Amino acid sequence: MQQPPVTKYRPFPRIDLPDRQWPNRSLTTAPIWCSVDLRDGNQALAQPMSVEEKLEYFLMLVGIGFKQIEIGFPSASQIEFDFCRRLIEENLIPEDVSIQILCQCREDLIVRSLEALRGARNIIFHLYNSTSPKQREYVFHATRAQVISIATQAVSFLKEKSQPLIAEGSRIRLEYSPESFTSTELDFALEICEAVTDVWQPTAENKIILNLPATVEYATPNIHADQIEWMSRNLTRRALTILSLHTHNDRGTGTAATELALLAGADRVEGTLFGVGERTGNLDIVTVALNLYTHGIHPHLDLSRLNGIREVYERCTRMEIHPRHPYAGDLAFTAFSGSHQDAIKKSWAHQAEGNPWDTLYIPIDPADIGRSYKAIIRINSQSGKGGVAYLLETEFGYQLPKMLQKEFGRIVNAVSDEKGTELEAEEIHELFLKTYILRTGSVSLRGFRAIERGEQVTIEADLMIQGEPVTFQGSGNGPIAAFVHALSQTNLPPVEIQSYSEHSLGAGADARAVSYIAIKTPAARTYFGVGSDTNIELASIHAIISALNRALS
Repeated sequence: MQQPPVTKYRPFPRIDLPDRQWPNRSLTTAPIWCSVDLRDGNQALAQPMSVEEKLEYFLMLVGIGFKQIEIGFPSASQIEFDFCRRLIEENLIPEDVSIQILCQCREDLIVRSLEALRGARNIIFHLYNSTSPKQREYVFHATRAQVISIATQAVSFLKEKSQPLIAEGSRIRLEYSPESFTSTELDFALEICEAVTDVWQPTAENKIILNLPATVEYATPNIHADQIEWMSRNLTRRALTILSLHTHNDRGTGTAATELALLAGADRVEGTLFGVGERTGNLDIVTVALNLYTHGIHPHLDLSRLNGIREVYERCTRMEIHPRHPYAGDLAFTAFSGSHQDAIKKSWAHQAEGNPWDTLYIPIDPADIGRSYKAIIRINSQSGKGGVAYLLETEFGYQLPKMLQKEFGRIVNAVSDEKGTELEAEEIHELFLKTYILRTGSVSLRGFRAIERGEQVTIEADLMIQGEPVTFQGSGNGPIAAFVHALSQTNLPPVEIQSYSEHSLGAGADARAVSYIAIKTPAARTYFGVGSDTNIELASIHAIISALNRALS
């Protein structure tokens, strides 16, 4: 990197728009979506999709609800041409879906593209040519007037040569892109778009699509929004124009640039599933669509089976979704932090049916997009009591008292720290059973009987204490008090019951009672024990013995 001052790079120039309106607007509706996975996304793959893979992907896009799908560049290669013909000849394009093809402003390519499109009902013919000063200077060695002529002559040629298809029943809409729009002078971008519109002569029934691509992302999202608002306000036939976005993610702000540009007046968004595309990728339509959904705006795309969409995407593109990818990543809803886990657990408990979603740290209900709740909380050495308690409750039904949550949370953290890895839910469950319910030690229960019940309960307990069988009796105002009284007659240290709670585990004939008891020793130390049995009284007795063995160890 260059040492300060940095002279190798310069800031992107601001747009003169002092009365900009987009900062005060709110999004209220979803845009028109156009998937460019099969073109922009496909061209960026190390191994482009086969015709069969493109077909599967196309059908998935239709199932999601895309009404505009760019299927390829049929004049560029035979596989692209063949794919277009197969969709048409096998009648695989629904009547309400428009296929879009990409074509440079060259007459021979336009003719070839029209051959590929014969028989299609709804067509978006996407013409483009580069317009930025550096493209004009370095690549095309052309003046502004020459670049405009390239675009208008191509549109005029398309308008003439498409008449046979229209006569046969095809509906053809023009999309024009001044490629590298965001690097083009705004006055020139407006001039070439107006010239193309003059030639095409759009109507209210057949509007022109002016696509304004951030072919490479150079500026901050607010400047992109200013560019779009400036164009929207200055187009003379704005009412006959669909203003379209096509952002890339070179600066990592493609989503923000798109959302702000929608505020600035854009009507349509081109992008790909999960942002597949050249360099750092295209706009991720899934992210923008679900961002709208979390604000109460339905995107009119069905993303309720996001895991299945991801599976087709990864198999056909041979790309992998990053674990931290918004919404779709394996860790998108996962909290390892103890404080986050505790907040999630507490807010989840207050999430009432029918109320707006309000669970802390989770902006969308994972169930809405077909994601499991199991991945929300995962445990490592940084996790806390709330996360451990959440897993034990949601996965296994245990409702730990708060003090027990703290105690067991420290045990789990210590084990995770020692292992140097996170702990799976089953590992935590096994550790809980081993620590409390299946705890063995100096004391074990061989038998327990209530001899007399009334205002006072008298019990008889058969114990093994340090390998010796003993039988004791005790009385109290309940079985727990009576058992503690019985223990006081042994040579074990006296204990005092500090807290008690219980609940059922499971339902029906297989239901068991779970009891949580904390005892206090003469050294003023508190230990929890947990017991489980089909009999609630025995569950409590097992819990006392569990706590006693933990104290003695």
